[in-house]
Amino acid sequence: MNSSKTTPDCRETLIDSYKRVRARTDSLCATLEAEDMVIQSMPDVSPLKWHVAHVTWFFEVMVLMRTERNYEVYHERFTEIFNSYYQAVGSPFSRARRGMLSRPTVVQVQAYRQHVDQAVLEFLSDATGAELAEHGPTMTIGLNHEQQHQELMLMDIKHAFSVNPLAPIYAPAAHTQPVTPTELQWIGFPGGTHEIGHGGNTFSFDNESPRHLARVGEFELASRTVTCGEYLGFIADGGYERPELWLADGWDLVRSGKLKRPEYWSADMDLPQVWTLNGMRPIDPAEPVCHVSYYEADAYATWAGARLPLETEWELASSQRGPNGALLEDGTLHPTAADAPSHPDTPIQMIGGLWEWTSSPYTPYPGYKAFEGDLAEYNGKFMINQLVLRGGCCVTPKSHIRRTYRNFYYPHQRWMFSGIRLAR
Repeated sequence: MNSSKTTPDCRETLIDSYKRVRARTDSLCATLEAEDMVIQSMPDVSPLKWHVAHVTWFFEVMVLMRTERNYEVYHERFTEIFNSYYQAVGSPFSRARRGMLSRPTVVQVQAYRQHVDQAVLEFLSDATGAELAEHGPTMTIGLNHEQQHQELMLMDIKHAFSVNPLAPIYAPAAHTQPVTPTELQWIGFPGGTHEIGHGGNTFSFDNESPRHLARVGEFELASRTVTCGEYLGFIADGGYERPELWLADGWDLVRSGKLKRPEYWSADMDLPQVWTLNGMRPIDPAEPVCHVSYYEADAYATWAGARLPLETEWELASSQRGPNGALLEDGTLHPTAADAPSHPDTPIQMIGGLWEWTSSPYTPYPGYKAFEGDLAEYNGKFMINQLVLRGGCCVTPKSHIRRTYRNFYYPHQRWMFSGIRLAR
């Protein structure tokens, strides 16, 4: 474990954090039926039952089974079927087949969760200082890991509900005030050598480190993300019909019929609607366009005479933070339109609202060191063929996001809350 990045919290803080994070996961499932929690609507989506079991698996396998206590494994097959991708600790069950796991039932998964919760809290309550120093860092990673899955759970149930002809609603819409679209401004940033990456002793994932010097050229960044109204203009101008705007792989997806409009947009462009966790509703031209692939983001940027930012540019610009966008605790479950910034030279909603595509490949920073032991597989093995997104989104927990956070997805994926901020 990188001790500089995973300093163990004190006992009371760990216990409080554990209870709070686990309760949040439970609350995300509180309004769902058991049938809702077993659906796998596409290979990238996992049933919510599996998410709930997997984050429990993490504490059982990575913490309880590593202590010197005589912990009794809840079910020996659970260590296999709820393993996500850790080859070092067994043979994970196929991701694309998680929806076939009718057993264990939701009730049995909840019993598993309660069993592990009791064991973890008992361990934390009487652990020695040496035990806390040894296992506290893994506990902290596990809590941040569960927060990642809280976001995934909402992404996945949104997709599952979107393909149901009954159009079930996850939650009632939160009341928001109408906002007039703010005019896009270009904010200039000087070039030079800047420090990039996470520093200090607060928690970060291994892929955010080490802090290092990076050369950044002079650039401009859009004051806000691209709106639905602006993206409708791209569509109206034949954006999905002009090969000169697209990267080759993206154009192949357009020609195959897999890319026609943003994910969750209705086919009727005369009365455009969007599917949300609050159900189907008319598209608000002022709100940020959401659920676009990298290919769509890049094509739009080309059409607009701009480009997507490098992640170094994004991080540098994010140090001058204006108002945040929506995060999970705000309850909107959807990105909201941006209010005008109080300072004209400050980009807004860089934290929250939407994950913003960058043009940077997901690769290790100079001097990167993976987490130690079995957790070395946490991030490093995925540093190939994916692109970095920054900023968090409307279903990211507030305590989980920071400006150095590096999210990553494949360029064709778009069921996450992804959007576009232009650079030039």
